[in-house]
Amino acid sequence: MLHFSRDEFDARRDRLIVEMTERKLDAMLIFAQESMYWLTGYDSFGFCFFQCLVVKADGEMRLLTRSADLRQARHTSILETILVWRDRGAADPTIDLRDMLDEMGLLGTKIGVEWGTHGLTAANGRLVEAKLGSFAALKDASDLVGSLRVIKSPAEIGYIREAARLADDAFEAMLPLVKPGADEADLLHTLQGSVLKAGGDYPANPFIIGSGPDALLCRYKSGRRKLEAKDQLTLEWAGVKAQYHAALMRTVVVGTPSQRHVELFGAAKEALLAVEEAMRPGRTFGEVFDAHAGVMETHELVRHRLSACGYSLGARYAPSWMEQQMFVSGNTDPIVPGMTLFAHMIIMDSDTGTAMTLGRTYLTTQGAPEPLSRLPIELTSV
Repeated sequence: MLHFSRDEFDARRDRLIVEMTERKLDAMLIFAQESMYWLTGYDSFGFCFFQCLVVKADGEMRLLTRSADLRQARHTSILETILVWRDRGAADPTIDLRDMLDEMGLLGTKIGVEWGTHGLTAANGRLVEAKLGSFAALKDASDLVGSLRVIKSPAEIGYIREAARLADDAFEAMLPLVKPGADEADLLHTLQGSVLKAGGDYPANPFIIGSGPDALLCRYKSGRRKLEAKDQLTLEWAGVKAQYHAALMRTVVVGTPSQRHVELFGAAKEALLAVEEAMRPGRTFGEVFDAHAGVMETHELVRHRLSACGYSLGARYAPSWMEQQMFVSGNTDPIVPGMTLFAHMIIMDSDTGTAMTLGRTYLTTQGAPEPLSRLPIELTSV
């Protein structure tokens, strides 16, 4: 069930050890499921409970998890040492973690911790601090594995290309169904079903679908409506392969587009092309955002745009397919080759009730970024 070769996993572990050495860390406590997957292949949604992957500076790895994930870890990962903490009333798995760390000879050492992840709740984080605070020196290393994951290997890029194809195919399967009277439920069923039927995975967060006034929303919400003769439909979806995502975003107009739709699409397209030009080595994530913001300011759309215009994405788990690196003002993270970045131009004009979005995933190169979608950049109306 491994999606990568053993050599690739070894290379990832070695990259992590180099960074740990630079930070003088004797071990890492890894709680993010995507970090565990990247390092070992371990694939599970069991991170909603307490689990921890420990990586020592000498390369030794041990996983502490629940009995429900024991076979999952054996079947999907390269891990050889898997320990189980027992579910019971008032269970405290951090005691088991401390005992495991003691067996690994880590008493009194310097240990990096992935605090900033949905795989470690605040309550469990407090238990970790209580049980390990006097055992070892705990250092925040939430960014460490994420900074390694952001640059994709050729094998990872292969999965992301496949995910991008699935995303394109899903839109092309759904678009003929968009017409007056169409039910959002049917559209969502086709969009998501196309990815799954083609061998893709569930996304790390629900697809966004909203029409009419709900086309101005940027999150999934419960409830469906049917399209009217004149309507607007905002979609954000992703193809997913081996947990790797390639996202897309579009607003489809039902009926003749209004003048405001045309104006907003023109601004969105201009901003996306400006972002592409800035998405090159030597530039930063903050400079990419500035390119987007400059176009929006020229079109007097500052009140109607967001404070971010995209992010890195890759292999991710619920509740979000977003990685840590975002296109926001002042972000000094550098653009380097081998990143897969989703740029979204989102304009929500609440004054007129008009929505317009445009977004796609790119692979960064030595020069201009490569769009991974074959869909044309045009105002889609039906």
